[in-house]
Amino acid sequence: MAQAGDALEITIRSYEEKDLEHIQKLNKKQGWTGLVEKHIQTKEAWKNSNIAYVAESQGQELIAYIRGVTDGSVSTYICELLVAQPFRGCGAGRKLLDFVHALHPDTRIDLLASSSSRSFYEEHEFRPFYGFRKSHP
Repeated sequence: MAQAGDALEITIRSYEEKDLEHIQKLNKKQGWTGLVEKHIQTKEAWKNSNIAYVAESQGQELIAYIRGVTDGSVSTYICELLVAQPFRGCGAGRKLLDFVHALHPDTRIDLLASSSSRSFYEEHEFRPFYGFRKSHP
């Protein structure tokens, strides 16, 4: 099990459809049941996202992922960023965010965060902003 501060070699690669099963396991462990229950929609979301990357540890274990959309000029929106619990604090989330921002350096990054992840984003110079959300039944 990784500990915060451990040097962990992380490889970032493009999402492949075969990754979805493991991503859904991570979602379930995190309690993101909407993504798990709406499996077909989640699969389509990954297929249609122009930001879709996974992070693997040295043993090629999928330990984190990032999914989002960007126009490449102004806005990048991160839909989900999730790091498996045992690997939090080892730099995987930061590496995924930096990787995406390096691909689209002129864009701002917007995202929603839970209260438990607020400190992570504030440590990485994100600032809170006011917004709205409407979900369809």
